[in-house]
Parts: sequence; C-alpha cells; structure tokens
Amino acid sequence: MHLATLDWIFIISFFVIFLIIGILVAKKSGKNSKEFFLSGRNMPWWLLGISMVATTFSADTPNLVTDIIRQNGVSGNWVWWTFLITGMLTVFVYAKLWRRSEVLTDLQFYELRYSGKEAAFLRGFRALYLGVFFNVMIMASVCLAAIKIGGVLFDLDPWQSVLYASVVTVIYSSIGGLRGVIFTDFLQFIVSMVGSVWAAYYIVNMPEIGGLQNLLAHENVRDKLNFLPDFSDTKSLIVLLIIPLAVQWWSVWYPGAEPGGGGYIAQRMLSAKDEKNAIGATLIFNIMHYALRPWPWIIIALASLVLYPELSDIGKEFPNTVLGHDLGYPAMLTNLPTGLLGLVVASLIAAFMSTISTHLNWGSSYISLDFYKRFLKPKASEKELVNVGRISTVVLMIFSALIALALSSALSTFAILLQIGAGTGLIFILRWFWWRVNAYSEITGMIVSFVVALVFEFTELGLEIHEKLVLGVAITTISWIAATFITRPTDTKTLASFYNAITPYGKGWNKFRAIAASNNIELKKTNDVFTIDFASMLLGILFVYSSLFATGYVIYGNVIGASVLIAIALFSAFIIFKLWKINPNRSA
Repeated sequence: MHLATLDWIFIISFFVIFLIIGILVAKKSGKNSKEFFLSGRNMPWWLLGISMVATTFSADTPNLVTDIIRQNGVSGNWVWWTFLITGMLTVFVYAKLWRRSEVLTDLQFYELRYSGKEAAFLRGFRALYLGVFFNVMIMASVCLAAIKIGGVLFDLDPWQSVLYASVVTVIYSSIGGLRGVIFTDFLQFIVSMVGSVWAAYYIVNMPEIGGLQNLLAHENVRDKLNFLPDFSDTKSLIVLLIIPLAVQWWSVWYPGAEPGGGGYIAQRMLSAKDEKNAIGATLIFNIMHYALRPWPWIIIALASLVLYPELSDIGKEFPNTVLGHDLGYPAMLTNLPTGLLGLVVASLIAAFMSTISTHLNWGSSYISLDFYKRFLKPKASEKELVNVGRISTVVLMIFSALIALALSSALSTFAILLQIGAGTGLIFILRWFWWRVNAYSEITGMIVSFVVALVFEFTELGLEIHEKLVLGVAITTISWIAATFITRPTDTKTLASFYNAITPYGKGWNKFRAIAASNNIELKKTNDVFTIDFASMLLGILFVYSSLFATGYVIYGNVIGASVLIAIALFSAFIIFKLWKINPNRSA
C-alpha cells in the first residue's frame, strides 16, 4: 500500500497534535498522584463520556466486529451488545456509589469495603493481576490489530507495526497523565468517527459493491443481515443470544463492561466533578458506544463478504499477514483513495492510541498507588508516585508489544479474556447490595475462574467455547458463594464506615442494619429509591437497543420498522427524564 504525501500529512499532523497536548498538560498532571491518575477530580460529564467511548473504540474493535459478522452475521454482535445491560446498571445504580467512595483507584475500594489482611492481600494481588497481567493481555490484543493493519496497509513486519504505533502513545501518556489522555481522547474520537463513517460511505459506493441496495441484496450478504439469530438453529440461538442475555452480561468481568463498574470506567467516574457528572458520563458512553458507533463497521464488514467471500481470498491478497476473518476490515481499507486513506489510517491510529493510553494510565495507577505506595513505600512522595507511574507506563507497553507478537485472532483473544473473568461478575454486583460478601469471596472467585480458564485452554475436554463459559461461570459462582458462607464476615466497624460513606440500598443490608443497631452503631439513612433506578435502567436499555436497531432499519430501508423503534426510543427517553425529576437523589 502506497501512501501519498497528503495521507502522510494527515497522519503526522495527528501525531504532533497528541504530543503537544501531552506536553501542555504535563506540568499540571505531574503535580501529584491525584492530578496524574484522576485529573484533579474536576472533569465534566461530556468530556469523560467521550473519553470512555474513545477508549472502547480501539483499533481492534472494527476488526473484532468484522470477524463476528463474517462468521455469524450481524446477530453475532449480541456477544458484546448484551454488555449494555451491565452498562445501564452502572449508569443508574453504581456511578453515584463509586463517586461517593472518594477512592483514588477502584482497588482502594477493597480496603474500604473489606477488612483484615485478606483485604490488603486482595488489593495488592489484583493490582498486579489486573494492572499487569490482565491489562497487558488487553493491550496485546489491541497491538495485534495494529500488527494486522500495519501488515495490510504498509506491508510492515509485526515488530515494526507495534514499535511505530507505541512510541508516541507512551510519550504523551507518561508525561500527560489522565488529563492528557482525556483531552486527546476527545480529538481521537472525532477523528475516528469521521474516518469510519466516510470510509463506509466510500466503500459502499465502490463499483465492485454498487451501492447500499446492491450490497444488501448480494447473495453473500443477505443471510447475514438479521438482528436476531435464526430461531430454528438451536445452537446459534443458544450461543449468540441466550447465553449472552441469560449468563454473560452479569457473570463475566471484561474491561469497559464490568458488572458493577470498575477498571478505567470507574477511573473516569472517580475523576468526575460530582455524582451527577459521573452518571452523565456513563450514560453518554453507553448511548454512543452501542447505538451510534457500530454501523459503519458493520457496513464495511458486510462489504468485505462481497470482495473476499472466503478467508482464503484474503490470504491470497495479503499473504504476509497473520490470517483471520478480522483482516476483512483493513483489507477493505486498501481500496480507499488518497486523502481519505490518510484520514482513515489516522483514525485507526487515534483509536489505537486512545485505548492504549487509557490502559497504560489505568494500569500504572494500580502499580503506583495500590502496590508500590500501599506495600513497598507507604511514605513515598507525590513526585515519586508520579515517576513510578511514568516508568510503569513504559514497562507495560513493552510487555504488551511482546505478547502481541504471539497472538493470532481478535475473536479468539476476546473469548479467552471472557473465560478468565467468567463467574466473577456477580461478586462485583452483589458486593454493593449484600453485606455478607467479603474479601474471601473475591479471592476465591478470582483464583477459581483463572484456574478453570487454564484447564479449559490447555486440556482437551471436547467442549465448545460457549460450553466452557457456562461451566466456568457455574464452577466459579458455586465456589465463591461457598467461600462466603464458610469464612467470617467483614468487620462490623469497617462495614459501618463503608455504609455511611456509600449509603447503599437493598434488602441485602437488612441483617447488617440489625447488627449495627444491636451494637449501638449509627447508620445514615438513604433517600435512594431502588425501584426508580431499576426502572430507569430498564428504560435506558430499551432506549439504546431501539436506537441501535432503528438505525439499522434506516440503513436496510425498512421505514415502518425504523419509525416504530424511533417512537419507542423517544418514549423511553421521556419516561427516564420524568423518573429522574422525581428521584430524591437527582441533585446530588
């Protein structure tokens, strides 16, 4: 692929802009750990929400969607669409609870919620487990996309793609902190969306495709368009819809879609000005992530089935790359003209950088605050903590790049990460609602899910991916629930302190309220109305799904279907607004 001068101007300009932003905010971000990792806790909802969207718009996301559609059609996207449920639960229930905690990282939560050495162990271990191991795996999968895009578009060797894509990201992430990440995310999101929409429009109108109607009518595409799996195909229905809806969304921990919030989503909520801004940020994130963004990728993925109907067709065209259906997306981009190609390449670089920079800052916050300061040097100065964070940023990137060279498929990596977190999600939901969940619950869930994932990955048991997921969830859930009842509860004083800071609601705290009363411990009263929050969550889900599929019907030319879904979306939004007005906590 030959890039013209105009293409290179686009690409180099964005690199320079991102570096300038990092340099401009470096002084303020380096003042202390609160500034470096939480941007001073003064970020507005719209900037945080777009930052979340930009982070989840990774260079590997279009590749993943293309992989899914080429194999399972549009309905295959339910494997990630169902995470909207936990996303809306975070919006209307957990966002305000996280912001009330006032912790610097979501791992600091452990010593707010639990007590004893087990709480300290959990915080330290997960700092390394999530901040290093899991985080590096996520970044490696993103680097894999850079490798494939670099191989297809530039004929680069894998190591070259990773090296070139990482250098600038590491520089501005390490000097600019979260503030630099959030500001660059805003620009990166705009560039990424413009690039993907423009690319989809151009590709659909290529002579080989012949316009949108011809694309949708093509024999390779017609059976890939349904929003729901074929109900007569029991296996597809179970794998693509039933398991994601019935099991996956609440049971699996995955960055960006954590049940109960967490990870870099929690980091954004903790950096919000207040509870209202935390709620607004997560709301705009879920709307844009699920309803706005997927369709340009879907259109390009469908178009790839016309030009490259078989995987072998991609292999013939690009023999020097790591072969997989996810290559369909970068393969289609090779057809773009000068100028647009540069913009789209810049948008993919922006997508890569926004995700990697967030994961670098998030992971380094765990290493610096939750491991180094908590266990190695409690009296470390603020400057030292920032420096540890900056060094960690570089080290994390190096490990991620090395692991990326050993990976092969975006979808298979996604499945492995889901399996590692299978069964732990319910803990992260219930720990806010049930007083009895303790540190041993989380330790057990974490260890069991990881061991089960290793057994499934390296042992021939004759199980398919969805069977491994369900069995892993069952084994892990039973294990951590048993551990909860076998081990002692969290210390009463710790629970009381947590309760008064967070004011959680739910009948799961009734027994603790009675224990506190018997010990003459005063607990705050809460004005939160769970029924209103839960109803808002359900309406939010209805609004986003209606908007998502209304857009699809508009593209498909189904005017009646689009009109009905738009009406449902508007009605849902209206009721949410009314519920918000009567919620006693709305002005918090």
